Amino acid sequence: MDEAPKDEDAPGVVRYLKWLVTTLSVTMIAGVIVLIAVVVMRFNAEGTIPLPDQIALPEGARASAITRGPDWLGVVTDDGRILIYELDGQTLRQEIEVTPGG
Repeated sequence: MDEAPKDEDAPGVVRYLKWLVTTLSVTMIAGVIVLIAVVVMRFNAEGTIPLPDQIALPEGARASAITRGPDWLGVVTDDGRILIYELDGQTLRQEIEVTPGG
């Protein structure tokens, strides 16, 4: 009564599933290694311009966000302005007043 039914194909199916799981594991490990390599290469890429150490903000302004364009820096302040600087972070090119929508 406690005997399990015998299936002639069971060892072949188990071997196939083991091969499938091993292949999937190797593929996933290779994918993670490739992703890590791409991220490391991107961060170490030459030609990237770092942000300046300091940005000359107007008196009383605090930066809430910063972005870099090809030849400018954009700083969003907490008092509702967008300041566009040269890449040196010292020369102000343009100031944009942001008005609340409504």
